[in-house]
Amino acid sequence: MKRNCSQRRSVTTTDTASSTPIPPYRPINGTSLCPPDQHPSLVMEEGEGECQGGEIRSSSKEAPLELNANSTPPPTPTSKSRPRPQQTIQLPTVEKDTPTSRELLHRIKLRARDLVIPQSNRKWAVDLVNDLRDNLLDFLKNNDEQPFFQSADWLTSGSYYEMVKIDNPNEFDMMVKLQSPSRLNWTELDQYQGLFYKVALSRPTRSNIRPFLLENSPDGLTISASKILSEMHRLVRKFICTYKVPGGNFRWVVNKKKVYCPAVTLSLLATHDEEELLSVDVVPALETQPSQKWPQPALNGLNVDNWLGKKTRQTLISKTFYFVPKRPKGRNLNPAAKESWRVSFSHIEKEIIKLHGNKKTCCETTATKCCRKTCFRLLKCLIEALKRRFPQELDCLCSYHGKTAFFHILSLRGQDTQWPPQQMPSCFMHLFGAFEDHAQSGTLPHFFIPACNLFSPPAFPRKALVFLTSALEQQRMLNLPLLMPQAPSTPLALHVSPDNHDSPDLIPFQAQLPPTPTRVLSFEVKVKIILVVILVTLSAIYIL
Repeated sequence: MKRNCSQRRSVTTTDTASSTPIPPYRPINGTSLCPPDQHPSLVMEEGEGECQGGEIRSSSKEAPLELNANSTPPPTPTSKSRPRPQQTIQLPTVEKDTPTSRELLHRIKLRARDLVIPQSNRKWAVDLVNDLRDNLLDFLKNNDEQPFFQSADWLTSGSYYEMVKIDNPNEFDMMVKLQSPSRLNWTELDQYQGLFYKVALSRPTRSNIRPFLLENSPDGLTISASKILSEMHRLVRKFICTYKVPGGNFRWVVNKKKVYCPAVTLSLLATHDEEELLSVDVVPALETQPSQKWPQPALNGLNVDNWLGKKTRQTLISKTFYFVPKRPKGRNLNPAAKESWRVSFSHIEKEIIKLHGNKKTCCETTATKCCRKTCFRLLKCLIEALKRRFPQELDCLCSYHGKTAFFHILSLRGQDTQWPPQQMPSCFMHLFGAFEDHAQSGTLPHFFIPACNLFSPPAFPRKALVFLTSALEQQRMLNLPLLMPQAPSTPLALHVSPDNHDSPDLIPFQAQLPPTPTRVLSFEVKVKIILVVILVTLSAIYIL
């Protein structure tokens, strides 16, 4: 569910890591796709950007890329067949060293610096989102029309709150926690590898959740995902009709409902403009009882023993989890799939990204810094630039695929000493190589549910996977042209009421709009202009 892009200035610095060969993560078949003696020259072109999940915006010029929808991609290894439920997909563990060009190291450093969102332009987004959040929560708690939503509370999740947002603070994810009146019973849908479930109450009830139960279910206790989501849409629309944005120059609108989206998406628009400035995804989520264990397919996941430790894993597994009203992709879904819930561990993801160091003190002081989050930001930037370049071919690709590969590489490289800030370009190439390996093999195990392959159809069609593999290989052969630093953009100046203050649990972000695209004249047009000028000059001389 997302989108975005923009950039600040490029800074020329001394490359401290350029003299050291860089060992990217090796391909699964053990053969380097780019031999040391065949590195292409650096393509110095502008371009890049970013997006997430849904809507994608274009920005400035990009480096030329030969791959297109009609081209024939190079052959790639045949993807592995879909694993049976409860089957764990094995990950590669061997690495092979390959030198990386000095220019690429410098490019990665510059792009990483530009991805950081400065403090100076963060407050405007914080004020607007805080005010919307607080007022919407008050509306739900005081709404007598639908008492079930009176128990709602916020659970912040997503890249904004994980401190890995890139470029713009223009997207926010917030889950509305809904309390169940009793313990929940869930039944795994067999064909979806432990990711989707039918959810029901453990016993009959007369509580406020009764209007959201399926009448045609055998026991009458099955909770309808579509009813919960539809009611969430209706309540948010009703709230927006009376809500006034601080300052009076903007308005929130509710976007059209999407079939496979579990969120109610709100867009902030200027009063007399239709350009989206901010977006907020409000996701209703059923909270399980604290005493209930995770689903069986998830008990084999969360491989953090050699990274965060066994005690940390036990602590995380003992936490509650959530179900969000999302149906699986595909045609001719049966009634159970249409009313299914997807299991969500977004709060656990935020926790392990915050506690990302095995020493438990990483990045708490200037003396214990690492480059883990910086590498992840760069991978997100590359993925979203690819989506913007190929919106149709890579429509199924999203930043969560990059996050999953990131979690796997953290489990394999768990020591803080393996992520030193001065070796950030080297560490990013390990991460990029790991992501390319997953695409080549056609296997990307869900980090919490190892039996679920995120690169398997129908969620990720084979044609799109072959295209992604070719695009990643070409990016590596061309020294990652989509990481070329962008031209700086002008910050968006919003006038927000001075009475609003930052909430302690909401981290502020910078505000920037995507740079306005500039028209670039082709070589032929320039030649024609020059010839016209010469002819006009000669004519003037002849007349005189």
